[in-house]
Amino acid sequence: MPTAKINKRSVDAFSADGQPQAVLWDSEIRGFGVRALPSGLKTFIVQYRNAEGIKRRINLGRYGVITVERARDLAKIKLGEVASGEDPALAVHEARKGMTVAQMCDWYLTEARAGNILGRKNRPIKESSLKMDESRINTHIKPLLGKRHAKHLTIAEVEQMQSDVRDGKTAKARGGGRGGKAAGGPGVAARCLGTLQAILGHAKHKGLLTEHPTRGAKKLATNKKTRRLSSAEIIALGKAMAYAERNGENLTALAVVRLLALTGFRREEGQAMKRAWVHAEGGFIAFP
Repeated sequence: MPTAKINKRSVDAFSADGQPQAVLWDSEIRGFGVRALPSGLKTFIVQYRNAEGIKRRINLGRYGVITVERARDLAKIKLGEVASGEDPALAVHEARKGMTVAQMCDWYLTEARAGNILGRKNRPIKESSLKMDESRINTHIKPLLGKRHAKHLTIAEVEQMQSDVRDGKTAKARGGGRGGKAAGGPGVAARCLGTLQAILGHAKHKGLLTEHPTRGAKKLATNKKTRRLSSAEIIALGKAMAYAERNGENLTALAVVRLLALTGFRREEGQAMKRAWVHAEGGFIAFP
């Protein structure tokens, strides 16, 4: 693992460099480091061995949220606790066992963005997926169950949350200039239940819950979308796009629509496309 004095310059220059994650260790404070993910996210960490010789690692905070100087001070405090025979990671772990649903959701988002929670194929969860999780958490899960203690949740309560979301009880106007309203419905309700179940499952895996309190809750069935454009509709779409292009409409947006129509990529994949991912000579696109 690389070492250097951790300061603003070295942290800014450090990157995962194609690895799932990389750690830069401080050359002055043993056990103090910064972890980088391919997404560019960087988190200050402390690693140590407790009195039983077990290796522990705790997060101090995300770079950009806290400064290098603040992280260095926190590292000295935590390592001082270790020198006194304490186990800071265990103290944090025990405190989390009494989390409310809202606190557990916040824990999940922080840990997932730091790369400590793995999703499909044992890889860090994509930021786009976390943004959707965060939207469901803030719009639906926290308002309905946020104050409940996670370990005391029941199947009946999470299924009732699902019903309430389906019935529009958490409907509200969208923020951020997006317009419209988050109205709920069976699809959103089922995804909210799935998100909450995943959070509780990760908490059990990490030892914050002894048992998954709501395993077995039934998710609403949703109508799988099988609709495809007909040949006539594809022709009409092409004519509409040509008309829009002649009239100076947003060329980037038109290019995204054309790309989606020709490739079948997801909307987010088309919007986030970068030229460096396109391998024209081989006729393929390589997503990182």
